[in-house]
Amino acid sequence: MNELLKQIAQEESVQELDLLTSFQNGRVAVFKAPPNGRALAVGENLRVKVNANIGTSGDIADEDFELKKLEAALSAGTDTVMDLSTGGNLRAVRRKIVEASSVPVGSVPIYEAIVDAARRRGAADSMNPDEMLDAIRLHGEDGISFVTVHCGVTLSGLSQLQNNPRVCGIVSRGGSFLARWMRANKKENPLFERYDEVLDICKQYGMVLSLGDGLRPGAIADSMDQAQVDELVTIGQLFRRARQRGVQAIIEGPGHVTLDQIPAQVMMEKRLCDDAPFYLLGPLVTDIAPGFDHITSAIGAAVAAAAGADFLCYVTPSEHLGLPDADDVRIGVLAARISGHAGDLVRRRPGAREWDEKMSRARKDRNWGEQIRQAIDPGLALSIRRKTCPEDHETCTMCGDLCAYKADSLI
Repeated sequence: MNELLKQIAQEESVQELDLLTSFQNGRVAVFKAPPNGRALAVGENLRVKVNANIGTSGDIADEDFELKKLEAALSAGTDTVMDLSTGGNLRAVRRKIVEASSVPVGSVPIYEAIVDAARRRGAADSMNPDEMLDAIRLHGEDGISFVTVHCGVTLSGLSQLQNNPRVCGIVSRGGSFLARWMRANKKENPLFERYDEVLDICKQYGMVLSLGDGLRPGAIADSMDQAQVDELVTIGQLFRRARQRGVQAIIEGPGHVTLDQIPAQVMMEKRLCDDAPFYLLGPLVTDIAPGFDHITSAIGAAVAAAAGADFLCYVTPSEHLGLPDADDVRIGVLAARISGHAGDLVRRRPGAREWDEKMSRARKDRNWGEQIRQAIDPGLALSIRRKTCPEDHETCTMCGDLCAYKADSLI
């Protein structure tokens, strides 16, 4: 591990001793490399990272389609991918994604337990605790680097929801099916009760445990309610138990959150969870923009990254509407990367301001080739440029000879 941390420190332009200290204190997590890729670190003093979700559904289960989405995510610069498959041969698509990926691959094993129980016995309620744990083990065997496990969904949290009903209830798939199982069987969450076994599996396979927020708010009206806070307190306790057992862990966060709440949500997670790496879905800052939720998410993610979030899960234009395609994946990754970079600028991460300055100087010099090279999506920038401007045109068609940079250079 020391050699790997040394390599990561060089890549991130941070001091090796600082990185080692953060790692030992649980404030940095290292995702193991896939068979044909590289390891990755997330957390304190590191560049904000981006994850792309891919995977089949019950309606569309095409393995080649998912590999195209993986390729789109990688070409757009994602740092990790997660396989959220729920349709078709789940193990086959997972293995193909792990084999083809050059970045660490995460997963949500409870999905497999849910799908298998429904296929074998006709209902997800029929899952048994051993099957839930076996699913985590199976994903470890297949080379998964990090797993989302909803260990913080408890009977106490569900009672909070019952006493204080939400507009949108439970929107996490894993959280909702665990809640359904708990209510149907009148028992505590097995992933909470048998948490030590979850930790043993993660340790055996070197997987980072992503403590999932199964009670995250899925509507602006539900943000920061008692159920969400209750779960976060539990997750903080579970994070400390993971550290004591030598298992790396990160914390997942909401969800749908108004702009003014985002810094407080990040601060709350950091304080309750001992500054553990914080992994955010979004957050989405309004509920009214289906088709544009990559934008609502990018707004929230930028604020969250500036406030201290470490790891951003992308949202695509298809969010709330349907399964994303390769174009959606590309747009989602780029939007999240822009958010992460905006956070890196605020937090003065090495290389962030230098990148912006290179672009600014190229603009001042009207050096179009360099502007294209420095763009976060060079292909898009070039296609827009070529659409309206001759190749040797010294200005853009917005200002032409009235270009401020051109006028300034004549003074």
